[in-house]
Amino acid sequence: MTRTRHIAAVLFDEFEMLDLYGPLQMFSMHREAYQITTVARAPGPVRASGGPETVATCGFGDARGFDMLLVPGGAGTRRAIHDTELLNWLAVAGAQAEAVLSVCTGSALLAAAGLLDGRRATSNKRAFNWVAAHHPSVDWQTQARWVQDGSVYTSSGVSAGMDMALAVISTQIGPEAAADAALWAEYTPNTDPRNDPFAIEDQA
Repeated sequence: MTRTRHIAAVLFDEFEMLDLYGPLQMFSMHREAYQITTVARAPGPVRASGGPETVATCGFGDARGFDMLLVPGGAGTRRAIHDTELLNWLAVAGAQAEAVLSVCTGSALLAAAGLLDGRRATSNKRAFNWVAAHHPSVDWQTQARWVQDGSVYTSSGVSAGMDMALAVISTQIGPEAAADAALWAEYTPNTDPRNDPFAIEDQA
């Protein structure tokens, strides 16, 4: 019988909507296997970069014992990498989690929290140089739709998070479950982590 994994979907001002909701949609296709909680500095609405707000149901002080973390990117990461409270929470929660996931420039937050030191990782190719320049201790992969290094998964930009989420589902509850999630979402997944059609060198 499939056990239920509890996912912390991390929110900060100006996160990218599809970074968060794309992967969550895939996980939510198997509600018997995944439970999702939105987490931020404090409970309440958090504004996405596109404008709409998402309600955080849990604050960092009350958020403990998650099996998985999902960290989106977005314009807000430029400020969030200096948010000590967020980074400290990520460091502690990430060390305790079974799996840590980031989408797009969310990998910059994982790196700033020390969760990517010595690991292979990737990020949005349009912001790749910005992310890599701030965190030279990470083995940044320029050609990758997503990267798994142990318990940590990082994906390229925005839509790549859905492919990463399906890869996680495949690993945790089986390839058939991942295929079903994609089918139910009417989504054609990229199943090859090295197939990165958006990899462009020397991006600022």
